[in-house]
This record gives sequence, C-alpha cells and structure tokens, in this order.
Amino acid sequence: MATYTKFNSFTYQLGLKTMDLSATGDVLKLYLTNTLPVITDTVFGTPADISSGNGYTAGGDDITNTWTESPAGTGLLNISANTWTASGGAIAQFRYVVLYNDTSTSKHLIGWWDYGSAIDLADTETFDSGAATITIA
Repeated sequence: MATYTKFNSFTYQLGLKTMDLSATGDVLKLYLTNTLPVITDTVFGTPADISSGNGYTAGGDDITNTWTESPAGTGLLNISANTWTASGGAIAQFRYVVLYNDTSTSKHLIGWWDYGSAIDLADTETFDSGAATITIA
C-alpha cells in the first residue's frame, strides 16, 4: 500500500484561497516521478515529472475530485483512481505519484504517494493509482 504525505505549502495555499477543491472547482492532476519529493517542495515540476511517451503524458492526468465535510469541521478531498497503460513501449520508471492543482498559475502541490520501490511498466502493463481520501481537520 502506498504511503501519502502532504506538502507543507498545501495548507498555506488553502489559507490564501488559491485552491478550490470542489468538484466544479480547480483541475487537479496526478503525475509520476522517480525523484523523491520533499515536503518543502511547492510547485509542479519539483520533483521532476517523468518523460512523456508510451502511454504517459507529461504533466499527468486530470482526476475526478469531490470536497465534502464529515464530520463537521473535517474536510475530505476524495480523488478518483487513475490508470496508466504502457503502449508502444515502456513508461519511464517511477516510484511516486504527485497530486497538484493545475488551475493555479503556480501549479501548487498538494501531496504525494510513495509506492515503496521503483515501478517499471513494460508495453501493455497497467498501473492503477487507486482512489484516495485526504482528510483535513
């Protein structure tokens, strides 16, 4: 199971109202990297995205998200699973899946999942990030 870690700047950006996490709000994306994220990273590209090709598009994929409150005073960011399938060759090696806000000019980071070891997707193999809920209390 992947381990989730929040970037420090995420809660700061919420306080500045730079993110609308509702389903009709900002576009959230997941991207793949093989570079260890650091909690002090703030914007897309740090850590570096893997190379585009063979079923992966640089910048990652849009995800479906909803923002709810349950129980009172606790926000829940629910994100859909995303699937990448290698096609025409292997997708570049990765270990981390990074969530970020693609709507803001600065493309602020939210958090990342560490899958524990490098992942290699050969032609026709599939990787599913899994759905997730991020709790903000």
